[in-house]
Amino acid sequence: MSEYPEKTCEIDRLVRQPKLVDAVLEGKKSQQRRDGVYGYPGETFELEGVEFRISALFRQRLGDMSEQDAQAEGFPNLEVYQGLIARMHPGMSWDRERLVWVHQIKRVLGANNERG
Repeated sequence: MSEYPEKTCEIDRLVRQPKLVDAVLEGKKSQQRRDGVYGYPGETFELEGVEFRISALFRQRLGDMSEQDAQAEGFPNLEVYQGLIARMHPGMSWDRERLVWVHQIKRVLGANNERG
């Protein structure tokens, strides 16, 4: 993992909010932005007994987020995503230059992971 820094938190803390967990399980959320690294590509974690894998990890400026990125975060658009971030982090402004880590996640397919 030499191309990435040490983790700042454990992977099981990557997606914790119940609405966001539901969005991942429903296939509506495939990215999670964090200030630090929570998991490396290839690493797996479970949400409600369903296994997911980090498929990619990269840095991105908040100002480079697109509408598609906000939708991949599980939100209808960038404005709604920005509003949630502002509510979750009182006093934090939307700094377009701020770098975050983007964790792309994919469901691991298998007999125990298919939702009907």
